Amino acid sequence: MSAKHPIISVTGSSGAGTTSVKRTFDQIFRREKINAVFIEGDAFHRYNRQEMIDASSDAADAGNFNHSHFGEEANLLEELELLFKTYGEIGTGRSRHYVHDHEEAELYGAPPGTFTDWEDVPYGTDLMIYEGLHGAAITNKVNIARYADLRIGVVPVINLEWIQKIHRDKDERGYSPEAITDVILRRMPDYVKYICPQFTETDINFQRIPTVDTSNPFIARWIPTPDESMVVIRFKNPRGIDFSYLISMIQNSWMSRANSIVIPGGKLDLAMQLILTPMILQLIERKRRTFF
Repeated sequence: MSAKHPIISVTGSSGAGTTSVKRTFDQIFRREKINAVFIEGDAFHRYNRQEMIDASSDAADAGNFNHSHFGEEANLLEELELLFKTYGEIGTGRSRHYVHDHEEAELYGAPPGTFTDWEDVPYGTDLMIYEGLHGAAITNKVNIARYADLRIGVVPVINLEWIQKIHRDKDERGYSPEAITDVILRRMPDYVKYICPQFTETDINFQRIPTVDTSNPFIARWIPTPDESMVVIRFKNPRGIDFSYLISMIQNSWMSRANSIVIPGGKLDLAMQLILTPMILQLIERKRRTFF
């Protein structure tokens, strides 16, 4: 953790909805005139797209049928930890971009499924925000969670997460339902070992729960809409959280536990604005006090 160079970490698995959370941060940063640098978790995968296919095939030949992006072997977690550490100390570090599609290929000048070159994070930003799979990871080799000043988990119930992934990978990436199902099954051990434990480390969890039938996510024709969902917001430390204010501002919300509030799914952006804006401003104010 660093007063001079704060770090926000948004953690969730593929298909969890971390990208929509990033859009909310964009709005807050633009409104509050905060200069933030965004770090994509995909940039710290160990393999490009073809290399990952080959590595998974080699792992299967060796008897490991669970090689996945969720696991430690397929990622550069030590390099990610080093970025968190150095940014907290001096406000910069090394990162790169993973090129997902042809649109990004034109932007970054590299083929889809590959990485750009490593480069220095711009110096002089107000804070760093990470969005990806391992922003609160703790293993025998790394402790990334300790370097983040605000850790946020995005955790739909598992069937909803699968539905979102199936539809995204099929519609946006052209994967077959069979290939997506294979990925879900292959990565489940790593999900349990590496992804789930991070949500114990997060300061706030946003968990979306559908209010429609998602019992068989593999045949679901539509992703449940926000209005067909509720969101449970859990605070690791509820001290200082004005639950009465939140409930008064968010219609049809209520407290389910002493550290949790339940809101309508369509009010998630509003809730995030109300909860996260003062937390971000506190980080910025603490940063400014260290320099003046």
